[in-house]
Amino acid sequence: HGDLHEVVTILVKNQWPLRQHATYGESIRHIMDVFEQVKREQGRFVPRWAIDHAETIQDAELQRIKAMNGGIAIQNRMAFAGEYFVDRYGSDAARYAPPVRKMIDMGIPVGAGTDGTRVSSYNPWPSLYWLVSGKTVGGMQLFADENRLSREEALKLFTVGSAWFSQEETVKGRIAPGQFADFAILSEDYFSVPEEGIKNIE
Repeated sequence: HGDLHEVVTILVKNQWPLRQHATYGESIRHIMDVFEQVKREQGRFVPRWAIDHAETIQDAELQRIKAMNGGIAIQNRMAFAGEYFVDRYGSDAARYAPPVRKMIDMGIPVGAGTDGTRVSSYNPWPSLYWLVSGKTVGGMQLFADENRLSREEALKLFTVGSAWFSQEETVKGRIAPGQFADFAILSEDYFSVPEEGIKNIE
């Protein structure tokens, strides 16, 4: 508590961006206690901040993040470790780990990534497959149907959704005038390839 409070106070005083990594809802609860305390003490918070991972975040902490204008960056660790998560916490817990649909519906800025190169490579396709299908790369169904995303929604989290976290959403993430442009030729059409083929796109 003390170390986090000290560091966050420095960041707020300098108005530097802040990202705090936390996987468990219990950790996020304690982190939010500190963030809210610093905000009360300083009379403001950093302009752009986020929690990373948030697999078991609870509704109360989602509300607290939204109230402080924070974002959530999710990564594809469950796509690779979902079987272990189910063994430890059960399939019910995995249905909303993380509760990405609820985050989006609440209007919280959400970005998606691969956690490369800690968990996987920078390759986005297994992660997009996980968000769309709700399955691990090994084929285990994790997400409840209502927690799965459309292909368009999943792609948005990887593009303009993630650009929000670096304050670049006005220049990155969309095919639009004035935006930076990258060009990729894919082995399959992401929007029409069979769902099981998404993870194998190159």
